[in-house]
Amino acid sequence: MTRRAHMGRVAELGCILCQHIGLGNSPAEVHHLFDGSERSDWLIAPLCPEHHRGPTGFHGLGERAFNTRYKLTETTLLAMTLEALAKGLSK
Repeated sequence: MTRRAHMGRVAELGCILCQHIGLGNSPAEVHHLFDGSERSDWLIAPLCPEHHRGPTGFHGLGERAFNTRYKLTETTLLAMTLEALAKGLSK
């Protein structure tokens, strides 16, 4: 699988946070996890525009406030994404 195909597959999962907090399955864009020198198109999670870039999202709140508000870290978002991908493979 190419990285581009992986990114598309992750986005198709829908917002992992909306699903986690009971808001249903919102369309998603990919959020790169662990930004910095180790940024990778393989380490991503699907977030809707609001939870990604909006005022209540990762980039709107900042990492620390996001973690506090939703009681989730980027590691948890990655684990939730991998679990959702694995469930999709077993269907």
